Amino acid sequence: MELLTTNNVWMMICTALVFFMHLGFGFLEIGLTRQKNTLNILFKNIFIITTGLLLYCLIGFNLMYPGEFNGFIGFAGFGLDSPLTAEGALDLTYNEGYTYWTDFLFQGMFAATAATIVSGAVAERIKIGPFMLFSVLYVGLVYPIAGSWKWGGGFLDSLETPFYDFAGSTLVHSVGGWAAVVAVCLLGARIGKFKDGKIQALPGHNIPLATAGVLILWLGWFGFNGGSVLSADPSLTSLTLVTTCLAAAAGGISAAMVSFFRFKYLDLTMFLNGILGGLVGITAGADQMSPTDAIIIGLIAGAIIVFAVAFIDRLKLDDPVGAIAVHLICGIWGTLAVGLFGELAGLDQFISQLIGVGSYAAICIVSSFIIFYILKKTVGIRVSEREELEGLDGHEHGMDAYPDFRMNEH
Repeated sequence: MELLTTNNVWMMICTALVFFMHLGFGFLEIGLTRQKNTLNILFKNIFIITTGLLLYCLIGFNLMYPGEFNGFIGFAGFGLDSPLTAEGALDLTYNEGYTYWTDFLFQGMFAATAATIVSGAVAERIKIGPFMLFSVLYVGLVYPIAGSWKWGGGFLDSLETPFYDFAGSTLVHSVGGWAAVVAVCLLGARIGKFKDGKIQALPGHNIPLATAGVLILWLGWFGFNGGSVLSADPSLTSLTLVTTCLAAAAGGISAAMVSFFRFKYLDLTMFLNGILGGLVGITAGADQMSPTDAIIIGLIAGAIIVFAVAFIDRLKLDDPVGAIAVHLICGIWGTLAVGLFGELAGLDQFISQLIGVGSYAAICIVSSFIIFYILKKTVGIRVSEREELEGLDGHEHGMDAYPDFRMNEH
């Protein structure tokens, strides 16, 4: 009982840290975009976490953890139903690491993250209504079904050499990243981003806020990865936090230096995304890596960020916050790195990692394309040119994030 209490308290602390990450995402996204769209981005992020929790309670948790099922899709019923003893008391033997309720809440915090990744990629030009509908379908159905393939004991967990994703480089970050690619392709670039075949910078309005967002996300990753140990095991939890931090630091330094040698200036936004790239890259195998492995994974992730951002721009895909480079491309790298570094390294594991990456690419691309394409052909997904130029805050929400109080002075 004492061990359960200790483990459960640690898991609840991690749950709170993952919840705090949503503030980090909000700060990062509004900091890297323009002032006139601040409220719109914040509204989307708040909608995602509130709706995501409700959907995960009603259907998502039991889609993701259906018990015995065919390995592809299963459903244990609507709502939450805590396991009880024969006497009707709460069954504390549910798991030696945490209670049923803590399990739900911790996993629920992960669920909303996938749609938040998409929010940043489509910022400043998507209609709020269609995005909300997409979030409901993607968080409520696609994410938990995809998650069941590994974390719910599905077919990827049943391979001869099981696919491995400790905390979600693929199951969370790439699931959001693939949908972001589809959405950006169907939505098109922001007005003024590409002129006469040349890439134009559309600077964010508050880089200090973006910096705060990244530091909050880094802090939240202590819960994201640390909680994925699923207990307060001192050795494994400590190792996980060390590898997480080292990869983040290495990713930031690598992105900053590679960016400097390539573009001849020190770019803070590239530094920040390098940190996030390192965090995403280590997430799949944080519990399996040595400190040296973690540094190598982070260094490669940081370099990937610089080249991926440039490559995405050359494809004329407009991603205002770099979500595709960070969450998709570094998510893929981190997932494959499990087969190259650490305790699981080997050809069989690498092949299983490839199978996992391909499987999630398939379900995410197909499902997000169907949702966005239907929305595009029915209600439309892009705001009008006037709304985009004047800002979504006024048109979608009827107010400004930073009102000019001097206008009201007498």
